[in-house]
Amino acid sequence: MTQTFDLILKNGTVHTPGGPVAASIGVRGGRIAAIGTALGDAGEVVDCAGLDILPGVIDSQVHFREPGLEHKEDLESGSRAAVLGGVTAVFEMPNTTPNTDSAERLEDKVKRGNHRMWCDHAFYVGATTANAAELAELERLPGAAGVKIFMGASTGSLLVAEDEALAAVLASGKRRVAIHAEDEARMNARKDLRVEGDASSHPVWRDDESAMLATQRILRLARAAGRRIHILHVTTPAELELIAQNKDIATCEVTPQHLTLAGEDAYPRLGSHAQMNPPIRSAAHRDGLWHWLNQGVPDVIGSDHAPHTLEEKAKPYPASPSGMPGVQTLLPLLLDHVAAGRTSLQRVIELTSAGPQRVFGLVTKGRIAAGYDADFSVVDLKKRWTISEAWLASRCGWSPFTGMDLTGKPVGTFVRGHRVMWEDQLANAAAGEAVRFESTAFG
Repeated sequence: MTQTFDLILKNGTVHTPGGPVAASIGVRGGRIAAIGTALGDAGEVVDCAGLDILPGVIDSQVHFREPGLEHKEDLESGSRAAVLGGVTAVFEMPNTTPNTDSAERLEDKVKRGNHRMWCDHAFYVGATTANAAELAELERLPGAAGVKIFMGASTGSLLVAEDEALAAVLASGKRRVAIHAEDEARMNARKDLRVEGDASSHPVWRDDESAMLATQRILRLARAAGRRIHILHVTTPAELELIAQNKDIATCEVTPQHLTLAGEDAYPRLGSHAQMNPPIRSAAHRDGLWHWLNQGVPDVIGSDHAPHTLEEKAKPYPASPSGMPGVQTLLPLLLDHVAAGRTSLQRVIELTSAGPQRVFGLVTKGRIAAGYDADFSVVDLKKRWTISEAWLASRCGWSPFTGMDLTGKPVGTFVRGHRVMWEDQLANAAAGEAVRFESTAFG
């Protein structure tokens, strides 16, 4: 009996949990209904000959700046950049204005995102000393990605720096807590090491020890509390070695920026456009991250997309804000690293889809398998191209990677069976919805 589908992606190389296969994918009701070679008919058929169909890329750390900072970015523009870069879901961070630190503010973000964002989405709740007792309830609300702790000050006013306050946050709730691990006391003591007008002093101020001290502290506190943690944007090989010894309680993330840029080149060339927290460090640090990535230690890659306007970035360091855009370039940079032989496509899939699903317990996402959401990142692994300003969709209008020649490009983005991007062209309407998590999906 001939089957009918809403959508068929045919003739592609499909990256299933068992490995790549030459096959077509049939989609019905937003879910994967069949994988095979002769599937039947469909209302929409997309020919993917010569292309690779990856599980939808999940970027689990973005800052889309809404509400309050929409001159830098908003949920629509940031998610538009995401799908143009092949990203099908994002977790958005809480350091907005006001902070996302209450049930009302989380609900407001969820409403703002529904069918206005181009990709699926969830939102972190920001931990504070004032809301610690409420976090166990807040982390279970619809659309919540979990709780985020800033141990060191970054953009915005969220900060939980002292051990007693951190312990109170970790004691409230059960889901994995995301951590920005930089030691506030050490950074305050080293502020005089910042050099006016010289962004290369940023990693001198926010040094390796600032990161290691915070990581050591949060591992100790998390173990005492019996709480799982996820350490964001790790920048030093020593931290990854330490985390490897604590995988029973800790997962971690690295970013494409720290895997691609080296301070010796980035700061002279880009100035404050290379400024982010934690900092871009040396080529030796970058190479060390690659070593531990290929040892399997990082669990996910997130972009830490954190846009600021060109006018803001033009302020002399240290008045210039930290952060750079990255959601649109996350997958292209990783495909280029695959082409250069630094890692495998299978490892990229683990870090951008299977890994986020495992770490955060996403429901029906993260793999190409029957019954899962029809989220696909379709890529041309051989495409040679150059990142241009015209391609960028972020409201900030710039990227540290503009002008970079790459091999490998996202050509299609499908979110729950909706073709939201094909060959740099967007669909007529956004279809993004809140993602669901195993810990909260059934009450």
